[in-house]
Amino acid sequence: MAIKNISIRIEEKMLHKLHVVADYEGRSANSQVLILIRDCIEKYEKEHGKIEL
Repeated sequence: MAIKNISIRIEEKMLHKLHVVADYEGRSANSQVLILIRDCIEKYEKEHGKIEL
């Protein structure tokens, strides 16, 4: 699987809060975002069915 990069615009306060949550969970901010994305996709697929690629 190829690794792709994305960039996002995020307010400084929200970024700081993301770092706090990530640190609490023992993760990097990047890893925390990936987990949030994964959880969002899993929830969507439970409600709407598997996303086919």
